[in-house]
Amino acid sequence: MIAAVHDPMLETIEQQTHASPTWSVLWLHGLGADGNDFAPIVPQLLRPGWPGLRFVFPHAPVRAVTINGGVRMRAWYDILSFGNDFTRSEDETGVRDSIAQVERLIAREGERGVPASRVILAGFSQGGAIALAAGLRRADALAGIVALSTYLPLAATSLAEATSAGRATPVFMAHGRFDPVVPQQLGERSRDALLGVGMTIEWHSYPMQHQVCAEEIDALAIWLGQRFAAS
Repeated sequence: MIAAVHDPMLETIEQQTHASPTWSVLWLHGLGADGNDFAPIVPQLLRPGWPGLRFVFPHAPVRAVTINGGVRMRAWYDILSFGNDFTRSEDETGVRDSIAQVERLIAREGERGVPASRVILAGFSQGGAIALAAGLRRADALAGIVALSTYLPLAATSLAEATSAGRATPVFMAHGRFDPVVPQQLGERSRDALLGVGMTIEWHSYPMQHQVCAEEIDALAIWLGQRFAAS
């Protein structure tokens, strides 16, 4: 079942594998995309025996993005510089606003019968950055965080604000070795910082650029299956 959902919070695209899902996967897209970007991945990801799932793909707000000449597009936060240097001057207000919007979506899942302990927060690129930043700060742990081709934004602050529940949340990270947009070294730096505060990280690296590959989807499916089985 696929439906467009309109809400005072963020507009979302949803797919359900069962009429009464018991788990939710909240998936955040990258810069300039929208919630439709990763919806096609669902059939490739699903495996037999999984519980009923609700996939929620929100559209980020439209805002001016500095590195793109101030053009307005869907973005979770502004990016002020490019490449290895874009973490030096970060849009803290935008990051925190997006964390708050994600929290509202997680709360809505609870109202629909899916507690945070059965919510997977996933994201690609900018979306993955918000997934990490939001998941780290939660008072109640999520079932897991998926961070693809991304990094931890506001790294020092995010680590300082990490809760015990956030640090206990398992993380799946994957990156392309030839990524020209978010260099893999940024992902590795974030991975190491998260490991340093005691988080459990499953890390994968692939010979690709800023994208997702079939091997990555297969590895993610295995990791998700482990989360479902552990519940």
